[in-house]
Amino acid sequence: MGGTVRPDGISPTAVEAAPGLWRVDLQRQDLSVPGREVVQTRVEFTPDSPPFTHFHPGEEIIYVLQGTLEYRLDGRPPVVCHAGDALTVGYGVHHQARNVGPGVAVELATYVVEKGKPLLTRVD
Repeated sequence: MGGTVRPDGISPTAVEAAPGLWRVDLQRQDLSVPGREVVQTRVEFTPDSPPFTHFHPGEEIIYVLQGTLEYRLDGRPPVVCHAGDALTVGYGVHHQARNVGPGVAVELATYVVEKGKPLLTRVD
């Protein structure tokens, strides 16, 4: 999954999507459900990565690979997930994630989304 890790803890194949937020796209595949696709991404958060509110055109299934992340989903109290924890974010739910640990935190994000729509829409 990206080879040797850099000294700052970020995978060398990661692309910075926002300040302190790095993404490695792993796969994108059509599903047997018409108009749906699965997108799988490794998301890496530095401790100073600012959270931003966003949503997806489908479900996001999260598995925390490393570190500790706090998720804020509209209408729910904050959820803190550690390595080995999983969380599902429903279709269109506004949410944000932030690293609340000392080092780089990493999640495996699997999106089951409507094909042809932006994977992520920011809410300002």
